[in-house]
Amino acid sequence: MKRLTMAFAGIVITAAALWAGPEKIEVFPGAPYERLTIYENLIIFWIGIIGLVVIIGMKLREIQRIRKMGIDREEKDTPLLD
Repeated sequence: MKRLTMAFAGIVITAAALWAGPEKIEVFPGAPYERLTIYENLIIFWIGIIGLVVIIGMKLREIQRIRKMGIDREEKDTPLLD
């Protein structure tokens, strides 16, 4: 029953979209300056994402190196300050 309801809802939504007609809605600015601003923001965003991925990769390699050296393990012969 749920599948039938979902299929019917999909058909109704598709029919409504087709009935609305080929009306074009402008979603991208027409002015070149505004387009330049959008592209600049996208470039900055993706450079930031790539930078974060690189930093995370460097940190993971550092963690692996520290674990391989055994620095994170606790030694039993370490003198204690009492």
